Amino acid sequence: MEIELKLLLAPGDVASFKRYPLLKHYATGKPQSRQLTSIYFDTPDLYLQKNHTALRVRKVGGRWVQTCKSGGQAAAGLHQRPEWESDIGGAAPDVPALQRLLQSGTPVAELLSAPGLADRLQAIFTTQFQRTIWLLRSQAGDEVELALDQGEIRHGDSSVPISEIELELKSGAAASLFELALALQHAVPLRAANASKAERGYALHSPQAPTVAKAQAVKLAPALTLEQGFQILLGNCLAHMQANEDGVVHGVDPENLHQMRVGLRRLRAVLSLFKNTIPVPSEISDQLEWLGATLGPARDWEVLAVATLADAVRHCPDQARLDSLRQLAFSEAGRYRHAAAIAVDSRAYTRLLLLLGSWIEGQRWREELSAEQITALSSPLKKFACKKLASLQRQLLKRGSHIKQHDAARRHRIRIAAKKMRYATEFFEAYLPPKRSHAYVAALADLQDDLGAANDRSVAGKLLQQIADLHPELAPGLTESCKLALKLLDSGRKRNKAETARLWQRFVALKPPVKVHSS
Repeated sequence: MEIELKLLLAPGDVASFKRYPLLKHYATGKPQSRQLTSIYFDTPDLYLQKNHTALRVRKVGGRWVQTCKSGGQAAAGLHQRPEWESDIGGAAPDVPALQRLLQSGTPVAELLSAPGLADRLQAIFTTQFQRTIWLLRSQAGDEVELALDQGEIRHGDSSVPISEIELELKSGAAASLFELALALQHAVPLRAANASKAERGYALHSPQAPTVAKAQAVKLAPALTLEQGFQILLGNCLAHMQANEDGVVHGVDPENLHQMRVGLRRLRAVLSLFKNTIPVPSEISDQLEWLGATLGPARDWEVLAVATLADAVRHCPDQARLDSLRQLAFSEAGRYRHAAAIAVDSRAYTRLLLLLGSWIEGQRWREELSAEQITALSSPLKKFACKKLASLQRQLLKRGSHIKQHDAARRHRIRIAAKKMRYATEFFEAYLPPKRSHAYVAALADLQDDLGAANDRSVAGKLLQQIADLHPELAPGLTESCKLALKLLDSGRKRNKAETARLWQRFVALKPPVKVHSS
């Protein structure tokens, strides 16, 4: 199992990195450099890539070594994946030699047993780079191989540069990789890299727009402890958030920003669920709040431009009157989207990821707990989940009673309670009756969407006022357009009030997935 942390380093910062005293302090010997050339193979239809597998042949001195990596996971720049390696006689893969390393019946063994695979393999792209290696040993005895790679990935006449650091764990705890990375970041601005060289090579071979990633279902075993569940849930939310980073930084699809924000909200929901048991360091909570304050306005403006004003335009008899207003909204959305992209691509964001990685992998919360509290971390997750779901259900029912009489502020609080309930139900769905929980989550989702649309209309009023304030030179026409949009949105709010009451009654009529006792 390969465990390594990948970090991107600007070529102009390499000299500063090499001078950093920490390297000499922890190094067990002098750095060693060598030139590495790797050829990545796949079928013409990219059979291996589609099955999350990479196969390369690398020349190391006078030797040829083939390596197969398959599956695994990446979060906060930490890559954990199984790999198989063997010496071969030349620059072409030896599939039978790999198969001899694999346990029969495993997914990767079945993958490499596909009929005619060896005959269909061809070179897809190559990497050429100089690798400088430092062997480090921490004060705690953890052994880490630090590799500085500088070169390029090539496919035909196209190329992209390689300038990155890999921290590979040789022995000890994975948390030591994050601690080392945080120390290095004091010297140079590093950024977490969730894409491997293979993934970057495939992107060069077959360029595609960044994909939109939604939350993956959480798999929780029955016997998990509270602490184990906490780590799994945080990892799931972090992976969801990070899977949309590339789309936020380099893409144009509003859904990437939306999903990254949802991932962040889910992560903060996990922290809130466990807050009475596991305290969150102030630096992490402050940085999460900073990220939310950056992604939130960008998402609000995109919703206004793409959805809310589009709905107003559909109900406007003179649609041309709102066209210029909508274009101004798009302009503001673009400005806030750019700010969000800069934040996600920043040193501060990488520091947040490294802090989270160190905290999760090293179980740093234990440093703040008493012996009795640490013992409580071993209590059953399932019992904790059922109690928490029952508590959230009571809170939601209390807030939603007499929903028809509630104003916008109270409905917003109902929406937040519904969102917390939905996230928690999805987190702990493995412990709930499937049929009942699916219907429950579906009803919550419909209610949340309806209340969310009402909240979007409320936020739209504030944003439209900002547009008017930003462009006094366009008054009075712009002011009249804003008033018209608000009037149309207000009529939509009145139309939807009865629908909200209907959805609430539908939700209340459902049997909750856990038994709720009255408080």
